Amino acid sequence: MAITPIKDRLQKAYRAAVWEVDVASKPRFRAILILAARILHAVAHEIAVGQLNLRAMSLVYTTLLSLVPLLALSFSVLKAFGVYGQLEPMLLEFLAPLGPSAKVITTNILAFVDNMKVGILGAIGLGMLLYTVIALMQKIERSFNYTWHVRYQRRFTERVSDYLSVLVFGPVLVFSAMGITATVMKSSIVQSLLGISTLSFLINSVLVLVPYLFVIAAFTVLYIIIPNTKVRVVPALIGAIVGGILWESSGWAFASFVANSTKYTAIYSALATLIVFMIWLYLSWLILLVGAVVAFYVQNPGYLSPQQHDLRLSNILKEKLALGAMFLIGKHFYEKRAGWTLDALAQQFRIQADVMRTVLELMEQNEMVVSTNDEPPVYMPAMPLDSTRIKDVLDTVRAGNREAQKPFEHVSVAPEIKGLFKELDTVVGDYLKDKTLKELVTTGNKTEPKAAQ
Repeated sequence: MAITPIKDRLQKAYRAAVWEVDVASKPRFRAILILAARILHAVAHEIAVGQLNLRAMSLVYTTLLSLVPLLALSFSVLKAFGVYGQLEPMLLEFLAPLGPSAKVITTNILAFVDNMKVGILGAIGLGMLLYTVIALMQKIERSFNYTWHVRYQRRFTERVSDYLSVLVFGPVLVFSAMGITATVMKSSIVQSLLGISTLSFLINSVLVLVPYLFVIAAFTVLYIIIPNTKVRVVPALIGAIVGGILWESSGWAFASFVANSTKYTAIYSALATLIVFMIWLYLSWLILLVGAVVAFYVQNPGYLSPQQHDLRLSNILKEKLALGAMFLIGKHFYEKRAGWTLDALAQQFRIQADVMRTVLELMEQNEMVVSTNDEPPVYMPAMPLDSTRIKDVLDTVRAGNREAQKPFEHVSVAPEIKGLFKELDTVVGDYLKDKTLKELVTTGNKTEPKAAQ
């Protein structure tokens, strides 16, 4: 019985130490520790109740379908650069945590790739293989966009060009970096330095860090390029450091697990290799997505809260945000200034972008605003300002999604309640007296909000 009070006290102390603290008023080192604790809480919440697990599992399935054509496309480019012989060592390095199964899987994958003949596949077969590669890249982008709270994807032409650029030039850059590193380490200067005891220890220590540095560099590039939003270098690097350390460390732990799981081989027989391979793919994707989540929260600390997924707005807050957004959108449109984006409006109101998105989507569904095809979209008035009544904006928010409300249109309430709401609506209508958005924009507060970019 005494466990519950202790648990409550610990939770209360945790909230007081982590969440009920003004980070700006704390020393820099302590502020960093508090932010790190908040990010750790948010990442744990994403893994426990979010979609990271489901998306990692989905990527495993898509990877199994597209792995051979993906490698075939990359290998064909690498053959032109004369580095085909390095492919097998790289695959063995990636699959090293699988233990003895790494050699078997690598041999089979390379055999599948070598057997891929364009003439045998034909145009339709080649098209299907390319489609599976594009589908994998698209699913990766969707997973990254989910972590960054981005709901719109690249245009189809941009998607194809960006994906092919990554698939063609990515392997070339990776192998070039590996080749340069190997050449430097074999040079006579480095070999002579290895003969000096003090420098030898330093160089060997750097060699231990080289795999981490390669993984961190690769993760950083992915976190910057893949999401369909602007990711700053520092948050991407911090997320890559976390992801890279987790990935390399989990490789050691997974190798130990495989070495001590002989009983699973006895149970699953020939399927054991495939099962172990799928588990390692799942862990790899999960770690990559965890690093992306860390990068997101580092760049957007405003999303850090104990209830970051519980976006339940009060009606009065929805009304304020809707009318405030219409005022800014209408004002910039009337004055022929740059339009407002979702992020710009969220920054203006100092709220999370997801909260602002909820209001804007509601207004767009009810034809109060329209979004352009720009990336990111810019919001414009859907009707002339002189025919957009302020009361209509408030009614839009109060009515909510019309399609979702249809099943409840005939809800039965007492006549007295109906009369009360009708009287309230009449009072509001009489007070506003058909006042339009144009009147609010032209006679409102003259203080200029910061221009949206």
